[in-house]
Amino acid sequence: MTTAQLAAAPRGEVEHVFSLPHVPGAVAGIRRRVRAVLSDWNLTADCAADVLLVVSELLTNAIVHAVPPATLRLSRSLPEGCGTVRVEVTDLGPVAPAEDPASSIDPDEHGRGLDIVNALASRCGVHVHTGGTSRWAELPSA
Repeated sequence: MTTAQLAAAPRGEVEHVFSLPHVPGAVAGIRRRVRAVLSDWNLTADCAADVLLVVSELLTNAIVHAVPPATLRLSRSLPEGCGTVRVEVTDLGPVAPAEDPASSIDPDEHGRGLDIVNALASRCGVHVHTGGTSRWAELPSA
């Protein structure tokens, strides 16, 4: 079951946390919930679409390539000037490679997710830590 927590974060930030079930359809369910948050934040349609695409790509990577569980942290900072939406997905790290992964992966359908994230984000990266791996992206919110 997914959960969301709203917490007052420092420096005028607002954060939502979603647990990602490791089941088919999980990304679509989280996307619906994120769409509602973005609507409450009154983001432009283009900005919300970009954030939703980044959320989808990072969550899908966690389901396909990582050990569960995964958690999405969605936050918005409102410093003077341009605000930022941060998308961060943390999982327990990569799954062990399959015997013959090339036979099950269609190159026309996979392999472009992080390129999309890089193209849309103003900043992005990966942080490997004792709790797993966090992939994050920041997008301008104005």
